Amino acid sequence: MPVSTPSITRIVSAPIPDDATQYMVPMRDGIRLATDVYLSGSTQQLPIVLIRLPYDKDGQYCFIPEIARYFTEHGYHVAAQDVRGKFRSEGNPMLWVNEVADSYDTIDWLTKQPYSNGSVAMWGDSYYGFTQLAAAAGAHPALKAIVPRLTGTTMGSPRRIDPTTQTGDVEMAVTYMYPLTHFLHQDSYEWDIDWDQRPFINQIEEAVSQIGYRSDTFDLWYPAEVQLPRFPRGSAFNSPPVPMLHTIGWWDNLAPYAWRDHREIQANHPGWQRMEHLLIESIDHENNVLGENRGTFERSADEIQSLLPAMIDPAIEFFDVYVKGLGKASDIPKVRYNIAHTQGLRQAESWPPAGIVKRRLYAHPDGTLTSSCVVSEPVAATWIHDPDQPVPSYTADAFAYLLELPDEAPRAQRPDVLTFTAHPVDHDTVLAGPVSVEATAASSGPKMDLHVWLLDIAPDGTGTRIARGNLHLADTSDNLDDAVTHTIDCFEVGYLLRAGHNLQLHIASSDAPEFLVAPGDGSHPLAVTQTVTNEQQVQLGGPGGLAVSFHILPDAQKG
Repeated sequence: MPVSTPSITRIVSAPIPDDATQYMVPMRDGIRLATDVYLSGSTQQLPIVLIRLPYDKDGQYCFIPEIARYFTEHGYHVAAQDVRGKFRSEGNPMLWVNEVADSYDTIDWLTKQPYSNGSVAMWGDSYYGFTQLAAAAGAHPALKAIVPRLTGTTMGSPRRIDPTTQTGDVEMAVTYMYPLTHFLHQDSYEWDIDWDQRPFINQIEEAVSQIGYRSDTFDLWYPAEVQLPRFPRGSAFNSPPVPMLHTIGWWDNLAPYAWRDHREIQANHPGWQRMEHLLIESIDHENNVLGENRGTFERSADEIQSLLPAMIDPAIEFFDVYVKGLGKASDIPKVRYNIAHTQGLRQAESWPPAGIVKRRLYAHPDGTLTSSCVVSEPVAATWIHDPDQPVPSYTADAFAYLLELPDEAPRAQRPDVLTFTAHPVDHDTVLAGPVSVEATAASSGPKMDLHVWLLDIAPDGTGTRIARGNLHLADTSDNLDDAVTHTIDCFEVGYLLRAGHNLQLHIASSDAPEFLVAPGDGSHPLAVTQTVTNEQQVQLGGPGGLAVSFHILPDAQKG
């Protein structure tokens, strides 16, 4: 079978800025990591903000030089480092597994420099948010505070099946593409799979052959799905707590990983609970802001400068207290959050905020969502899952969702999407806190994916996504009478539903190409050549009937 040739763009190191000095910092195994140091005005001893990333410390994409200068203008030295095996750093690029030790050794080196006062803080988004959590797991005593943004300790690994429920996440396509673009060589390589041409693994092998390097991470993940440990104590939060300003975006496609970390901290780690501060904003993974309407992915120099205060001022405020000792911990609110479609940040002592009230809407055969449960004989709602005609994702780039902020209402017109609509609300209503969908599902196939979306339907019929979730069922029944009821976690929301708007629930079996499509026969999505069509069912009415739960802030707390 002929294989199309992927278009591949190679990304190489940008020049080192004139105001940075690069050092090759030795690790315990002799590998040296390229590290730019930016000094704040002079060589006086100051705290150092460390940024460890795989995207080129000198490149335009992450604009680290501009970020470093902003920190130095506010009284911090900065060290920006290419992680192991990336760009100017030596070693083999491997996702996740070297960051604890390499962070520790880098911090140790920094504290021995003449411009260091012995204190280190860390800042950054996504993978360079993860490197902060890895550094905290290493427990170097000089690490005084971290500001991980838009990240999580468990992001980016093959599907993990819970043996007690036989469920897991539906896998994002980026899970497999990330090691094939960013972690197969020092340089990065941008290319895309043609999702209309199976088997996808043939395209992957063709691209790897063209590039001339293999990704050890990908070869561990496919087909065997070997997962190497990331943290020496199992979880980053089993280490001594570090003050953390934890930033989460309402429309960040990786937000579920951040929310899982927050929930783990709240449930199991009282020390970290005392140290965690939350900042929750109406942003996506690329720091686009709801309502900003920039329109283009690339930022101009002026746009970068205008973005820096929103990105970095909260960190400086945090570091001034926890690193420089300028003030008290109580000066930093425990939780600051934006309610989408409103201005400013609210404060709370915890998340979810106190006083929220649970609401539950039940799906009915007539396509409505109401607060009354159908207690009569349950019925099945069915649809056909065709892996070759999947429900489309609504953005070209899920990481920059708010650049498009698409109208998702048209999804309801597809025959393979079940849709249920509530009556319009008669007054402005603030949704705040967890959202979940309860579903009893069956399939003619051996495995099944469930995707759910909660939309805000405006009077003109357009639909804005409020929340979403998904669940992979690794062992399905073909009969609803024998099926298990599952809860699909849609995580957390902070959203203003305006008077006259409706809530609408969609449920389907695909969301492509953002998520890999179940091929219908239980085989691996990357390997399958011929797909199988499945009939899917969910129960309406009775115990285990399809329902969505969410929470609202009472009128007195709307602000």
